[in-house]
Amino acid sequence: MSVPDESLLGKVATQLSRPPSYSASKKASILSMAAASYGWKSGDEVTQPTGFDPEAARLFESVVEAAYLVANADGEFDAAEQSAFRHVVVTACGGLVVERQVSALLEDLADQLAEDGLEKRVKMVSKSIVREDQAREVLRIAALLAHVSGGVSGVEREVIGKLAAELRLDSSAVDAAVTEAQSALAD
Repeated sequence: MSVPDESLLGKVATQLSRPPSYSASKKASILSMAAASYGWKSGDEVTQPTGFDPEAARLFESVVEAAYLVANADGEFDAAEQSAFRHVVVTACGGLVVERQVSALLEDLADQLAEDGLEKRVKMVSKSIVREDQAREVLRIAALLAHVSGGVSGVEREVIGKLAAELRLDSSAVDAAVTEAQSALAD
C-alpha cells in the first residue's frame, strides 16, 4: 500500500472523533469517549484512579478491534497501513491514548487474530458491544478507517457485514455505515 495522503488521514481522524450524523447525542464518537478510560491505563502496575471504567476500556478495545479486523480483510496489513491506522486512532482520541498503547493493542490483536481466526474474533467483538447505537457506531468507525487504505473494498465490506450480523444488525446498517463514511470524507 502507498502511504495515505496526510489530508485524508486528518479527515478520517476528525470524523472518528465526531458522533455520527444520525446520532441524537452530539458529544463525541464512542471511540473518543471510551478512549478516556482506556487512556487511564498506566505503564506501571498501580491502583487505577477513581473514575476508571473497565467497561469503557473494553469498549475502546472492541471498537479498535472491529476496525482492525476490517483493515486485515485482504490478509495484508503492512507497515504503511499500520502506521496510518495508529496515527488516525491516536489523533482521533485527542491525546487520551498514546501511540505506544495503540501499538501494543495492535500487536495483541494480531496475535489474537492469528490464533483464533476472523470468525471467532468477530464473535468476541460482538460480546462487548451491547447497544444498537454502539453497534452502528462500530460499523461506521470500521468503514471510516477502511478509507485510509483507499476506500471500502469488497472484502472489507464483507467483514463489516459479518460484524453487522454478529451485532444483530441487518445489511442496511452496513450500507448506512459505508455511506456515512463516504459522505463525511467527501466534505
